[in-house]
Amino acid sequence: MSYSKVFEELDKSQHDRALFDCGEKELNDFIHTQAAKHMQAGISRTLCCGFGVLPASVPLPNQKYPICSFYTIAPSSISRDTLPQSMAKKLPRYPIPVFLLAQLAVHKVFHGSGLGKVSLIKALEYLWEINAHMRAYAIVVDCLTEQAESFYAKYGFEILCEINGRVRMFISMKTVGLLFV
Repeated sequence: MSYSKVFEELDKSQHDRALFDCGEKELNDFIHTQAAKHMQAGISRTLCCGFGVLPASVPLPNQKYPICSFYTIAPSSISRDTLPQSMAKKLPRYPIPVFLLAQLAVHKVFHGSGLGKVSLIKALEYLWEINAHMRAYAIVVDCLTEQAESFYAKYGFEILCEINGRVRMFISMKTVGLLFV
C-alpha cells in the first residue's frame, strides 16, 4: 500500500475508516467512530480547524481509500501558569490561545516509514497558515504514551505540564514560524 502526497478532509463516502489501525485503541476508536461526528458537529475538521487524512493512492474493492495517516486539530487555551516562568511573565493573566493537536496517528503498516514526521509537518504548516488569521501562542499536544512524548520532543516540543494523567507538550508559534518563513 502506498500513500498519497496530499492531505484532504475526511469523507465517509471516500475513506475507509474501519480498516485503520495504528496500534493505539483510543486513536483507532476515534477515527472509526468519532471523527465524522466531530466534523458534523463542527468540533474539528481538516484545512478548516480540524481533521486530516492521508489516503492510500489506490482504492479498495469497495472503491474507498484506506487511511494511512490522520491528524486532528482544534482551538484551545492554556493557563499562563503552566508555561515556563520566562515565557509566562510576558503574557496576560487570562487564558492563552493555543492550537491543540488532538490526534496524530499513522497506520501500523507505515510505522517507521517517516509518515509520522510528514503528518506532523503538514499539521504544523497548516496551523502556521491559520495563525496568520487567528493568532495562537503555541501548539499543544497531549501524549498517550512515552513513545509519543519522545516523538514530539524530537521535533522541538517541550513538556508543559501533566493533564488528566498525560504529559502535555508544546511548541511556540514563534518556533513553528522559523520552519515556514
